[in-house]
Amino acid sequence: MDGQANVREMVPTPKPPERDVEVPARAQRRQFTAAYKQRILEEADRCTEAGEIGALLRREGLYSSLLSKWRQQRDDAVRSALDQKPGRKPANPLNEEVNRLRRENARLKQHLDRAEKVIEVQGKVSSLLRELSLGSAPEKPTR
Repeated sequence: MDGQANVREMVPTPKPPERDVEVPARAQRRQFTAAYKQRILEEADRCTEAGEIGALLRREGLYSSLLSKWRQQRDDAVRSALDQKPGRKPANPLNEEVNRLRRENARLKQHLDRAEKVIEVQGKVSSLLRELSLGSAPEKPTR
């Protein structure tokens, strides 16, 4: 037996062909466009025979879980589109607040303008009264 074991060890084994087995540092996730998803879902919906969907998934290199997820996404999108109420979208509450503050700001500017004019007039009246009181004060008769 020892002789046969040695013979086996001495027989050269053929080397497998060399391949490039470089593994990327980080795997890239596949990204599917909406058009691609829609095309695959339409093809899957047209499948009527047993095994057709499996053949489609194998041909495209997809998993059945992706098909289920895409169907759910499609159903959610349709549902949300149908749930939208007709007409205008509701106004942003911040826009209403901004408009209110702008109106208040304009009102306060007018009020300030009036107050500045009143102060200006009061200053002129005070100055005029001072001039009148100094210039037309009754002179004391001199004896």
